[in-house]
Amino acid sequence: MKAFVNEDCIGCGLCEGSCPDVFAMGDDGLAHAIEEDVPEDLEGDVQDAADGCPVSAIEVE
Repeated sequence: MKAFVNEDCIGCGLCEGSCPDVFAMGDDGLAHAIEEDVPEDLEGDVQDAADGCPVSAIEVE
């Protein structure tokens, strides 16, 4: 699984709170995937973050 944060991010921090090993807030106030290749044991947390994102800014493939 790969995870990306697209340009729709509003910087709410939900993804970082749900999965800080994969997502972090940048100096620009927006979230970024710090680990694009998601470890298998974190896939559920990443999917939860994607499902909970209020603007659907997290893309997983």
